[in-house]
Amino acid sequence: MREAVIVDSCRTPMCKSFRGSFNMTRADEMAAHTVAELLKRVPQLNPAEIEDVIFGCGFPEGPQGMNVARIAALRGGIPVTTAAMTVNRFCSSGLQSIALAAAEVQTGVADAVIAGGVESITATFKAKVDPNPELLKTKPGIYMVMGETAEVVAKKYKISREAQDEYALASQQRTARAQQEGFFKNEIVPMQVTRAILDKQGQPTGTEPHLADRDE
Repeated sequence: MREAVIVDSCRTPMCKSFRGSFNMTRADEMAAHTVAELLKRVPQLNPAEIEDVIFGCGFPEGPQGMNVARIAALRGGIPVTTAAMTVNRFCSSGLQSIALAAAEVQTGVADAVIAGGVESITATFKAKVDPNPELLKTKPGIYMVMGETAEVVAKKYKISREAQDEYALASQQRTARAQQEGFFKNEIVPMQVTRAILDKQGQPTGTEPHLADRDE
């Protein structure tokens, strides 16, 4: 079996939902931005040599539906002759796409693959969910949202609210220090966008140009 290696990687900043920098930016455009950057970072690789583009998406509906990987690939400069697929395994969708890409290389299905994850909660928050009524009766946990899952896990493993708050604070402090020291500089691809300005009630009051260049 062949060895699969990661040649390069990059990402957009991770921004807040609704009030964040990407509240007017489509998910496919964010993904396309990273694809285009990867092509710049590896100029010795002809885009036509990329045989597959795989993106994971937790909620592949609405503006991030219709095989968002294919749309992002074309918008990012990949030729129409390259295949693409969107993978859904909810929160591990992005990791699953990378695992699939590695498997394609290891088994000789492809020599070069782009893989990653994409999501915009802002864009899909109001999308209608229509659970299967019969499954809802027998296995309602299948449709449990992440917040409810977190409560179950905390109770099962006896993780107190105080412990969670302490961990969250430490995480925020580490992030702030890493940003100050430029730890994420080489992996984040800044993106010029237009964002909506919201009032305290969450209503739009205008728009402004903005450079998204750090996690929020």
